[in-house]
Amino acid sequence: MCSTRVFARCARYTVLAAVVANAALATLARAAESAPATVAQRPPIADFFENPEFSGALLSPTGKYLAVRIGSKDQRDRLAVVTLADTSVKVVATFGDADIGSFQWVNDERLVFTATDRTVGQGDARYGPGLYAINRDASKFIQLASRSGKSLFTGGSMIRNRDMLPANTYLLGQKAAQDSEFVYVVRPEMSGASQVHETGLLRLNTLTGRATPVTGAPDDSKRWLLDDKGEPRIVTTSKKGISTIQYRDPATSTWRELATYNTYTGGKDGFSPRAFGPDGTLYVVTHAGKDTTSLHKYDLATNQVAPQPLVQIDGYDFSGGLVTANGKLLGVRYLADASGTTWFDAGMQAMQEKIDAMLPNTVNLLSVPTRSETPWVLVIAYADQFPSRTLLYNSETGSLTTVGGSHPKIKPEQMARQTLVHYKARDGLTIPAWLTLPKGGGKNLPLVVLVHGGPHVRGNTWGWNADSQFLASRGYAVLEPEYRGSTGFGVSHFRAGWKQWGLKMQDDIADGARWVIAQGTADPKRICIAGASYGGYSTLMGLINDKDLYQCGINWVGVTDINMMYDGHWNFASDLSETWKQYGMPQLVGDQVKDADQFKATSPLLRAAEIKQPLLLAYGGADRRVPLPHGTKFYKAVRQTNPNVEWVEYEEEGHGWALPKNRIDFWGRVEKFLDKHIGQAGAAAAVTGTGNAPGAAQ
Repeated sequence: MCSTRVFARCARYTVLAAVVANAALATLARAAESAPATVAQRPPIADFFENPEFSGALLSPTGKYLAVRIGSKDQRDRLAVVTLADTSVKVVATFGDADIGSFQWVNDERLVFTATDRTVGQGDARYGPGLYAINRDASKFIQLASRSGKSLFTGGSMIRNRDMLPANTYLLGQKAAQDSEFVYVVRPEMSGASQVHETGLLRLNTLTGRATPVTGAPDDSKRWLLDDKGEPRIVTTSKKGISTIQYRDPATSTWRELATYNTYTGGKDGFSPRAFGPDGTLYVVTHAGKDTTSLHKYDLATNQVAPQPLVQIDGYDFSGGLVTANGKLLGVRYLADASGTTWFDAGMQAMQEKIDAMLPNTVNLLSVPTRSETPWVLVIAYADQFPSRTLLYNSETGSLTTVGGSHPKIKPEQMARQTLVHYKARDGLTIPAWLTLPKGGGKNLPLVVLVHGGPHVRGNTWGWNADSQFLASRGYAVLEPEYRGSTGFGVSHFRAGWKQWGLKMQDDIADGARWVIAQGTADPKRICIAGASYGGYSTLMGLINDKDLYQCGINWVGVTDINMMYDGHWNFASDLSETWKQYGMPQLVGDQVKDADQFKATSPLLRAAEIKQPLLLAYGGADRRVPLPHGTKFYKAVRQTNPNVEWVEYEEEGHGWALPKNRIDFWGRVEKFLDKHIGQAGAAAAVTGTGNAPGAAQ
C-alpha cells in the first residue's frame, strides 16, 4: 500500500525509459507488461552490482556551479565542476592512487573533499579518508588531513609535505553557512579498540590548514549540530548509557542542559535535535505522547516542545530535515513509504507540481542552493523500476536537463514492481513488508524472504533496490518484512521486538511467507530465506524453527551465536562498543546471565545439527562487526550433519561486499544456488524425481 502523497505515481504500472542525448531531457514511455524474462533476456549481474557510474552532485551556494563526482569502470572517480552559465566542465581533482570520496562546497569558489579507494576491500583499507581543499578552477589545492601520512599525487604534482591534521579527522557532514573559507571537522578520541570516548570539534581554515578546537564544550561529547549560520549550537553527550542534549547560548556562549534520556531505550523527555531554522528556531523530533515521532518546534526560552507538530506522517516515525534558502524555511523533507517534501513556500510548491507533471512516474526531490542567484534547482528522480537520476531544472525556461544516473545500464522495462503490503502476525501485530514481484507478476512463484539486518533499523523504502530487483529479474518473488523491532513504524512496533531474537521476530518473518502463500503468489514448496548480519542469523533460525516452510537458506556475514557478540574471540576483535554491550544489548537483545537459557535456545551455533536444508554461507575475512569465527565455527558444526552446505570467504571484505567483483561473484553464487533448489532447475528435478529433499545427501 502506498502513502497518500505518492500513491498516484507508485500505483501506475508505468516506467521511465530514459533517453539521454547530449544531456537532453529524459522522456517517459509506458512499458507494456510482459512475461518474466527468459534466461537470454536477463540483465547481466554486473548491471546491478557494479559501482554507480554517477554518484553525486551539489549546487554551489549561489547556484552558479555544479560539483559532480564522475566515475567509470576503468578510471578513478574524479571531481569536476560545471559552470552552468556556459555548461563548461573542468575536472578539478583526481588522484593516482585513490577515488574522490565525499565532497562539500565551502563557499562559491572552494570545495573540500576526501579520498577513498574503491579497488580494495575493507580488510585492505589501511588509511583514513584524508581531507583536501581546492578552488573550482583547480587552484589553491591543499591537503588538510593525513591519509596514512604519505603524500598523494594529483595532476602529476606531488603535494608538499607539511604539518596537517591526523588521519582520524572527518568532515562534520553539515552544510553550514558556506560564506567563508572555514568548515567544521570532527576528531573522535578513542579509548580502546573501536571505542569512541569523545568527539572533538574543530574550526578549520581550508586555505591555510589551521584548525582551532571548539573549547568549553561538555565532556563526553558525541554528536554536534550547527545552526543555520554555521556555528556549533548543540552537542549531545553520552556516558554510561545516558545521553544529554546541551545547548550553547549565543548571547553568553555558555552551555546548558535541555534533556537527558537513556541512549538506547529513550524516555518520555527525550528528543532528537534535527536542525536550526534561519530565524534561530530549533526543530526537534519527538513522540510528544504519540506512538510515532513527529517534527516540532522547540522553545529554547522555556525548554518546552511545541505541542502541535510541524510535520507528522501517519503510520511512520518522522525522518528527514529542513529545506532552507536565502534565509527562509521553504519546506521539510520526510520519509514515508518513499521520500517526499512538505512545502511551506508557495513558489516551491508550484515548482514541485510542475516538475511532477513533467516526471509523473517518479518521486522527485528538489534541492535549492543556500543563497540562490540563478534559476537552477537540482532534482533527484527515482522509482521502484528506475534507479536514481539527477537532473537540473531551470525555473526561468521550465526545462529539465539530465546530469547523470546511478545505473544507466538498467532498463526500467525489465524491472519489477515493488509494493508496501501489511499482514497480521500470529499474535495480531500488523507487520509492514515490501513485496517485489517479477515482471508480469504471476502465481505460485518461487519466493525469497529477504530479512534486513540491524535489526533495530528500518529495512527498506520504496524505490529501486539492487538485491530485490536482481532476484525478481531471475523470476523470484521477494518479501522483505519490517518485523517487530524494526524502527520507523512507531515505538510500539520497535519495543515489541526487544529480546525477541529467534522468537516473535522470527515468527513475524515466517508469518509473512505464509501470508504470501495464502495470497496464491508463492509456491509453498519453493521458499528460501536469506539475509545478512541479523538477517543471516534470522535465516539460520528460520531453518531451525520452520523446517516445513523453508526449502533452503542463504546467510552472509550473519551472527551465529548471541553470546559470541558479547564475548568475542581471542583472535578477532569486534567493533561493537563496550557501552552497547553493557547498556544496550541487555535491554534490546538480552542479558547474558538473566537470559542465558533463552540464548541457548536461540543459538544457531548450538542448534546447527537441526538444519538439514541446503545452505549457502558467505563471510568477510576482515569483518569486525560479525567476526569470521561466527561463520567458521558454525560451518564446522553444521557440516557434521548436513553435507549440502556451500561456503565462501572473501578474505579482504568486512561486513558486506565493498568490491564489485565480490558482489558479482556472490550474487552469481546466489543465482545458481536458488535455481538449483527452488528455481527452474529445482522444479525440473522435482518433476523428474531426481531432486533432493531438504538436507538429503547428493
